[in-house]
Amino acid sequence: MENIEGYRCDDFVVNDTKLGLVQKVREHLQNLENSAFTADRHRKRKLLENSTLNSKLLKVNGSTTAICATGLRNLGNTCFMNAILQSLSNIEQFCCYFKELPAVELRNGKTAGRRTYHTRSQGDNNVSLVEEFRKTLCALWQGSQTAFSPESLFYVVWKIMPNFRGYQQQDAHEFMRYLLDHLHLELQGGFNGVSRSAILQENSTLSASNKCCINGASTVVTAIFGGILQNEVNCLICGTESRKFDPFLDLSLDIPSQFRSKRSKNQENGPVCSLRDCLRSFTDLEELDETELYMCHKCKKKQKSTKKFWIQKLPKVLCLHLKRFHWTAYLRNKVDTYVEFPLRGLDMKCYLLEPENSGPESCLYDLAAVVVHHGSGVGSGHYTAYATHEGRWFHFNDSTVTLTDEETVVKAKAYILFYVERQAKAGSDKL
Repeated sequence: MENIEGYRCDDFVVNDTKLGLVQKVREHLQNLENSAFTADRHRKRKLLENSTLNSKLLKVNGSTTAICATGLRNLGNTCFMNAILQSLSNIEQFCCYFKELPAVELRNGKTAGRRTYHTRSQGDNNVSLVEEFRKTLCALWQGSQTAFSPESLFYVVWKIMPNFRGYQQQDAHEFMRYLLDHLHLELQGGFNGVSRSAILQENSTLSASNKCCINGASTVVTAIFGGILQNEVNCLICGTESRKFDPFLDLSLDIPSQFRSKRSKNQENGPVCSLRDCLRSFTDLEELDETELYMCHKCKKKQKSTKKFWIQKLPKVLCLHLKRFHWTAYLRNKVDTYVEFPLRGLDMKCYLLEPENSGPESCLYDLAAVVVHHGSGVGSGHYTAYATHEGRWFHFNDSTVTLTDEETVVKAKAYILFYVERQAKAGSDKL
């Protein structure tokens, strides 16, 4: 039975016998899978037809309320992936773009509608991260099931992101960066026979002025998450100034060292670390140490220098990563400091290179989602996410989704924060 399971998941490929026994087993499993898939499709159709009766119900303030949120099953330490997927699914403009993409057409003829097995010999060209990501997003918020299994997406992740193969715990931020980068690259190359330019034109809200190119032409990834930093370096010997513009999809912020011993919001030993402290530490003038000497073109040798970051262009969705994991001699330790962050009105104007060119509302951001790491190390622990949907906050813990409140969200020890640019009609409260 162990070998049969191996053939089903195609985790290993072996030579067939002269009588083709391996192929016969595979065909038998294919038939079983297709039969199960057909039955499952009929069952889901009935569920959708009776969605009003099958919607999940929660008790809210004593009354029964329907909730359409869907959890994601843990496939074996895949909470890092689930937390990121749930967060991205609640960034409306990004999520809607993928959900509106055309689906990959089903195979014609006798195999129409059937699942097919992917083998290692088929190569990576037979999988589409964009398509599986689209299907996963479509499965969320439909209310037809309590939890969805993202196994097809995880299979593609294994195929194209070797770093995430296996079932050990992974870093959620690292996964998010790989995911966005690969979505960006696949969209650049076109998807399902539709050119990249045609896909971008489908979403009229992505105007050319809001595009930020990273590694080539712009896509929805860079149009929404893409910003631009100005890196300014000054030689302390001759005063030569060097400026460089760098595109970014997220900003990684250090937690200032003076706050690293403060673990709880309610501790009395000194002030609470705030997100503003982390942003200020990121953008403040910094003198580079001896290991980071700047190669001055005027002095023609490495010299001591200062460095400062400015934000030249803010993105539509500002993703802030708090650097909670740090390497010591042999271990990667976690900084468990509580960092206070605003739910709405994060004002980024003071970090801009040219703040005078920005409108009064264009620099304000409201929180959309938070990824939290529970535990002591990057290779262990557990990831969950908080996200707001239609004015209500939800807690996503793999297959379990619960309603929560703002007071609970602001107490979380955030690891990744997703802030959405506020529309001009919103209020004016600031951080």
